[in-house]
Amino acid sequence: MQLNPIFILLAFLLSSCARIDQHSSKKTFHQQVDSILTESKFNGLVLISKGDSTVYAKTWGYADLEEKKPLKWESQFIIGSISKQITAVLVLQAVEQGMLDLKNPISTYLPELSAPWKDSITVHQLLTHTHGITALDTALAFQPGEQFQYSQLGYQLLAEILENVRGQPFQNLAQNLFAKHGLNHSFHPNDTSYKALVKGYEMLENGQFEYQTSSLQNYAAAGSFISTARDLNRWNQLLHSGQLLKKESFVRMQTPYATRAHPVFDSVVYGYGLLFAKGEAKHQIGALGYAPGFASALYFYPQSGYSLVVLENTARDLDDFKKTFQAHTSLMDLVKTLHE
Repeated sequence: MQLNPIFILLAFLLSSCARIDQHSSKKTFHQQVDSILTESKFNGLVLISKGDSTVYAKTWGYADLEEKKPLKWESQFIIGSISKQITAVLVLQAVEQGMLDLKNPISTYLPELSAPWKDSITVHQLLTHTHGITALDTALAFQPGEQFQYSQLGYQLLAEILENVRGQPFQNLAQNLFAKHGLNHSFHPNDTSYKALVKGYEMLENGQFEYQTSSLQNYAAAGSFISTARDLNRWNQLLHSGQLLKKESFVRMQTPYATRAHPVFDSVVYGYGLLFAKGEAKHQIGALGYAPGFASALYFYPQSGYSLVVLENTARDLDDFKKTFQAHTSLMDLVKTLHE
């Protein structure tokens, strides 16, 4: 049977149009990302991927504004509260190995702690910011489990618990985790073998940027791990593919335990080191991170498999964090549409 030349030509044209449409769609997405970053005067790195495929990857601006040193993919950033999910994974791995029980009071693992509330707070409450600790030598702000109050100190206590049950410094535990999973450019801040940490800047009222020298002064377990865009992208893939935790542990990690008013999202639900809008754990889950001069976002999209990493080292509009993180949240909304 001889095929009609007209049908052959029509099939070829339809196939060509489909390829053009796919290329145009991809280009449009890239243009949208570029537009968001250009309008926000973004200075940092953005990496969007799906599995092993890179969807968008670009460096914008400088690692050192004074010297005009361009950012590179090896550039390292302080990741702020994204650090908390690393600490949470270390805690849950200890639970899996029978070294910790989330329901136990923290006095079980911190016998040297002298605070009168040590027997009334559980490991779970440290993970979920529902413990009420404001300082080691003061009374609790509320009864444990009754409220949410964001706490850096709570995650430092988790680091100390890990040190006691593991018999190793928290720094070593973190570095061992990174080394085991090929996160070779991620560091506990006390491990000064990192070589490519960029400078972090905050914008002053006169519009000038000032280099911040206090960016590493937070507790490491809560907010001062150092990493790169590629390492964080790999962390996302490892965490959400079950390579870091057993299924039961990861379910615990992304279970909603407490709701809080949030300076960027208005209201969010917290798991263990992860946060998401109410009912959105299957759509968009991760964390924002802030350290002086550093604004970061690390999110995963379970239904589509996309991963988003945003690392910025110039912070603007610090009187309104919604503006500080405007590029980050705009990119989050854009990536969320990729599976819709």
